[in-house]
Amino acid sequence: MEPTGRRRAAVTLKDLAAELGIHVSTVSRVLHSESEVARGAASTETARRVRDLAKLRGYSPDPQATSLRTRRTRAIGVIVPRLSDIVLATMYEGVEEAAAESNHSTFVMNSHDDLDEQRRKAEIMLARRVDGLILGDVHAGSSLVDDLVKRHVPFVLMNRRYPGFPSSTCDDTGGGRLVADHLWSTGHRSVAIIAGETYASTGVDRTAGFVERWNELGGDVPADRILPSRFDTEGGRQAGEELLRRDGEAPTAVFAVNDFAAIGAMGAFRAAGLVVGQDIAVVGFNDTSLAAQLPIPLTSVRSPMLEIGRSAVGMLRRVMAGEDVASVRHRAELFVRESSESGAVGARRGLRVG
Repeated sequence: MEPTGRRRAAVTLKDLAAELGIHVSTVSRVLHSESEVARGAASTETARRVRDLAKLRGYSPDPQATSLRTRRTRAIGVIVPRLSDIVLATMYEGVEEAAAESNHSTFVMNSHDDLDEQRRKAEIMLARRVDGLILGDVHAGSSLVDDLVKRHVPFVLMNRRYPGFPSSTCDDTGGGRLVADHLWSTGHRSVAIIAGETYASTGVDRTAGFVERWNELGGDVPADRILPSRFDTEGGRQAGEELLRRDGEAPTAVFAVNDFAAIGAMGAFRAAGLVVGQDIAVVGFNDTSLAAQLPIPLTSVRSPMLEIGRSAVGMLRRVMAGEDVASVRHRAELFVRESSESGAVGARRGLRVG
């Protein structure tokens, strides 16, 4: 019997190779290589024998040795504006799930949507020798993506897009068009948009999709009815108050390009004595878990946040393998609730989507 307190020596690749009577390099390639390399390393039967014996003997690779040998850490760095944002947190859950399935580890850092912080956090991750980056905070006109290309750093974008680079996002333009169809069908003709930050493709594309479709339907969104805002409740509240302060007739419907801005605007309207869903319609975007639970449930466009994160990992793995990767736009769905079910005065009632 083995003496108590003494650890059994770890099983090595040489041990497995000796027991199987094959070369140690064959065992290593079967157990450590990506699938295509592993398939070419040995016959199907030999590969099965290698894996079965490794499992039986409790073989576990040394991650440090593997990193030195392959120059890969199997680590993925993820940068988001704020992990406290439920939208980005849900996307990161998808990243973490998909990464674990492919035996990658992940770690995430917040940039607070600051360009200098984005670059600093990227450098920290690269110093840790991550195999690739997932950027969830890219800004329009940012030079970071071009710098990463010059340095041959594998990366993909998530949540926001940037022309010319692979990204996993919601179909934000299509989502904006869904909102326009809904509000038009319920009789609204006077609308406003709480449009988010001008550097983020999410708000820009959602706004553009709405305006494009509204114009096709015969409507018009005056430029002064499109208000930039922060992507939080305070930004939405400020934009809502600004709309109510302006001269002229108030809009009958407001599209806020994310749920938190919509919730802030609803608070501003309520404080002014308006009943959301009756006096004014409000629609948000992302369909976070809060939307359906509000005192007046919020109509919102559902973004498949978890799948956006999962897809980003698959895309990054293909980029790391040297493949050309196309961007993915995930389907948006509109869920109509009390905040916009009642149409404008005299309007016909729209078809309930969700």
